[in-house]
Amino acid sequence: MSLKLNLHTQSNVPLEMSCINPDAIQHLSQSGVERLEIIHGNDTAHLGDFFSVKGKGQETIHIEGDCAAIKYIGAGMSNGKVVVDGNVGMHLGCGMTGGQIIVNGNAGDWVGPEMSGGRIVINGNAGHMVGAAYRGHSAGVQGGEIFIHGNAKNEVGSAMRRGLIAIGGNAGDFTGVNLLAGSVIVLGEMGIRAGAGMKRGTIVSFSDTEVLPTFEFACTYHPVFLRFYLMHLRKNGFQIDDRFVNGRYDRWSGDSIELNRGELLIFKR
Repeated sequence: MSLKLNLHTQSNVPLEMSCINPDAIQHLSQSGVERLEIIHGNDTAHLGDFFSVKGKGQETIHIEGDCAAIKYIGAGMSNGKVVVDGNVGMHLGCGMTGGQIIVNGNAGDWVGPEMSGGRIVINGNAGHMVGAAYRGHSAGVQGGEIFIHGNAKNEVGSAMRRGLIAIGGNAGDFTGVNLLAGSVIVLGEMGIRAGAGMKRGTIVSFSDTEVLPTFEFACTYHPVFLRFYLMHLRKNGFQIDDRFVNGRYDRWSGDSIELNRGELLIFKR
């Protein structure tokens, strides 16, 4: 039996609820979950003030309702599963090390910042800074997977060090900016200045993409590793045409203002 949380009261100010986390609730009773302390604007409140609770602490948390004003769901989780039927707010899964978060709706900014393991799946759209480093920090995602089946905004994978980010729709500007390593795959259109300042890693675009003048054309080839990545994404619900799986890609090396060991792969039509 999973723990079920049903949003019964909308807040007019943001809520911070890092306690919605299998690590935090898996040994709690129903009343213990209701008494969990949350941040309500500049004050504190209890989870039960906004959610009805059914069941007791388990490894799976099922949330129903529009949680767009709720921040930090699944923050720091290391195991278990969180399923949200509705929208979610900022900082979803920040710093998570394991487990899985599934959102059947849209997500706000900062999905999975600085996560090091686990998987986040957004079946709608996401905001800015997906899988990014917080301002002033040297590295963003250090492992795990983030799958956005809709669109994402600017700075996807900023300062990412390891892992995989896939965007099923379009991505905004500065995709993979300051990328350290890892892979970012965008199945739709990509905004300007992709890979600016990247040191290593791979950015893949299936559409015509602006290439910065600090990138150098290397070759046109069929990257074998990408075939395995795309088959993996297909198994996880992404619609990927065979021509992308079997096709050739232009490889651009960059960014030359850094180590010049990263790559931008653009599907050759």
